[in-house]
Amino acid sequence: MKIQENISLKNYNTFGIDVKARFFVEITGLVQLQKVLELKAYPKKFIISGGSNMLLTKDIDALVMHIQLKGISLVHEDEDTVEIKVMAGENWHELVMWSLEQGYGGLENLSLIPGNVGTTPIQNIGAYGVELKDVFVSCAAMDIKTGELEGFDKEACKFGYRDSIFKNEAKDKYIITSVNLKLTKKEHVLHTGYGSIENELRKKGIVHPTIKDVSDAVISIRQSKLPDPKKIGNSGSFFKNPIISKKTFDKFIKKHPEAPFYEMEENEYKIPAGWLIEQCGFKGKRFGDAGVHEKQALVLVNYGNATGKEILALAQKIQDEVKKKYNIKIQPEVNIIK
Repeated sequence: MKIQENISLKNYNTFGIDVKARFFVEITGLVQLQKVLELKAYPKKFIISGGSNMLLTKDIDALVMHIQLKGISLVHEDEDTVEIKVMAGENWHELVMWSLEQGYGGLENLSLIPGNVGTTPIQNIGAYGVELKDVFVSCAAMDIKTGELEGFDKEACKFGYRDSIFKNEAKDKYIITSVNLKLTKKEHVLHTGYGSIENELRKKGIVHPTIKDVSDAVISIRQSKLPDPKKIGNSGSFFKNPIISKKTFDKFIKKHPEAPFYEMEENEYKIPAGWLIEQCGFKGKRFGDAGVHEKQALVLVNYGNATGKEILALAQKIQDEVKKKYNIKIQPEVNIIK
């Protein structure tokens, strides 16, 4: 086990923010993880995985533990379904591609989401009408204080829209080490009615899509409007789509009948945050090296040397303008490290 000092985290976060870790260690096994947690010489510890859902605004004065636990294994299989266990350090999109190669359905709508498997339950990742909770069985997580492994089933995770127990009462208490998912082997349920998936399939002349066709359509859509973090630093969608009450919605839609929306359960409505931001004039705007992507207003970008504080200042400016114009508060989806 090699602990390094003063390591740049620029290549460990998809925003490409150049901050330093006071100490740094790669974690490749569960026993090693337990041993590192026990190290009294490094009382402050910080977890980083794929670095895709965070904005670093300062140097990390702690032991940064880079979770690189690898492996995919079969837990249970029957005629119709398969349950797999995926270690936390596996890349999410590579897992989706692997599942399609096996003919397993359920992850196709979640193609090309950046990051690693271990962070997916934290915010219940979702895209194009599908969320992680739809295929989630359980996850294993190590208690940071005791080093013991605990299991969390779907109910225990308290999943919500981009939310879970790991963002609330269990925040900073556990390190997710593996995730179990249940996927279909046949009679796959396809979700093509959300976003532009049907249009994309139609453009390709596909009438009876396969799970691979749906994945290809999602990838085409995402690539057409979302920047590649390897080329332009970003964390995907920076803001959550706000969910508002019927009372608030009625006032909003009366003033702005042209606004897109999605009706949710229990008299709630989801308004696309990207539309709100675009209407406020931020789409494609650049403030130094911090900016809003030209094709998708929901994505904040680092054009090269923006600091985390500059990205955060832009985010707060956007929040203020949206609140002022629409009386709707939009919240960050990314984890901001202040």
